[in-house]
Amino acid sequence: MLLSPAISGAEPPPPAAGPAAGAVVALGDSVPAGSACDCVPFPDLYARMQVPAVPSVNLARGGFSSDDVWAQLESPDTHEDLRRAGVIMIMVGANDLAAAFDADGNDATYQRVAARVGDNVAATIDRIRELHDGPVTVLVLGYWNVVKDGSVGLAEYGDAGMAQSATATRYLNQALRDAAAETAALYVPTYPAFKGVAGNQDPTDLLADDGDHPNAVGHELIARAANAAVAASG
Repeated sequence: MLLSPAISGAEPPPPAAGPAAGAVVALGDSVPAGSACDCVPFPDLYARMQVPAVPSVNLARGGFSSDDVWAQLESPDTHEDLRRAGVIMIMVGANDLAAAFDADGNDATYQRVAARVGDNVAATIDRIRELHDGPVTVLVLGYWNVVKDGSVGLAEYGDAGMAQSATATRYLNQALRDAAAETAALYVPTYPAFKGVAGNQDPTDLLADDGDHPNAVGHELIARAANAAVAASG
């Protein structure tokens, strides 16, 4: 795999000073924020992959739920960033489902929480389109797991817990896919990159030491998946 300068260790170019028309704007939780990675997060990598490269504005925050992202839209600063974006990337919902998982949720609970996430994401996209001054591409990214995965997840949850996390993740991804379809956004799955098409790939080498967040290679794969999805949609 040909790795970007961010992964190979080369010093990345400095980000642009402030948002500009056509910028990539990211909304969501600790995954797009780049938590636990000490690397360039995938929304910023995606912006650098464009020809020519475009600025990026990363508004994702660790711990954010879909309710938090919806509330974030009330900020005038957020309005300005969204209005000037060319691409908006949304990745949120893992914290919503993780709370249900930690509370020993069941199928009915996961479906209910996932449905709420889907409603919030659809409402967020509708509001973005209301705020935006012109055409904008909205990407909704799915998850490989809503909680820890790989060797860390298996050690902490066991086989039964891993099966439950897969169920919760499946419901969330379907809700995100439906929200994207409902709002004419583009759904970008990350599951195949981390787990393989058959779902039997061990993602440990793509995750940070906490087993919960992507490492630099994982972020690179997400950025490439988004880039490929946009190219295929055009």
